[in-house]
Amino acid sequence: MSTLTIRLSEDKHNRLRQLAKHRDISVNKLIEELATISIAEFDAETRFRTLAARGSTDRGLAVLEKLDEGFAAEK
Repeated sequence: MSTLTIRLSEDKHNRLRQLAKHRDISVNKLIEELATISIAEFDAETRFRTLAARGSTDRGLAVLEKLDEGFAAEK
């Protein structure tokens, strides 16, 4: 496990402490959870962009058209 030192304004630090207290966890655990969420979002975006770059615009538009038709039929 690594140790990380970060510099935050007092206001931001206080708000993080309040949020951690509200969630009944330590500030360390809160930062760990927020980092995990950020990494997961980054990984998902990277995967999406990679798949999109390999995909076909025509096939993608066809899928969106089917979705539009499906949502229109529900109304």
